[in-house]
Amino acid sequence: MATRETAPARGLDAVTARFFSGLADPTRLSIVELLLERPRTVGEIVATLGLRQARVSNALTCLKWCGYVEARREGRYVWYGVADPRIRALVDLAHTIMADHAAALASCTRLTAEGAPLLQRRDDAV
Repeated sequence: MATRETAPARGLDAVTARFFSGLADPTRLSIVELLLERPRTVGEIVATLGLRQARVSNALTCLKWCGYVEARREGRYVWYGVADPRIRALVDLAHTIMADHAAALASCTRLTAEGAPLLQRRDDAV
């Protein structure tokens, strides 16, 4: 019987961590949450979130590559939507867990995003 310490298990842990990293970026998570409402074009996402088009396009490329969102072309527009309905359940569960641990998460000095403490980082400034 394989133990949790086997190489395949560690490899699976790395893939799982990578899966969560896809949603750990505030821009990507904001886009996913927006797309949970309804499919949108890049222009709509840019206008709603107030981010640069290049930033939104890069985030969508990552989200699409990793299977969080899908794109469909209609004429000259590309519509993006959530690819897997289980993403909604995952995000909802994360919000519930986060609410139960908000104070601890807010005061944590170990969790960072791209080298900056989460509460000090300003993603909308880029």
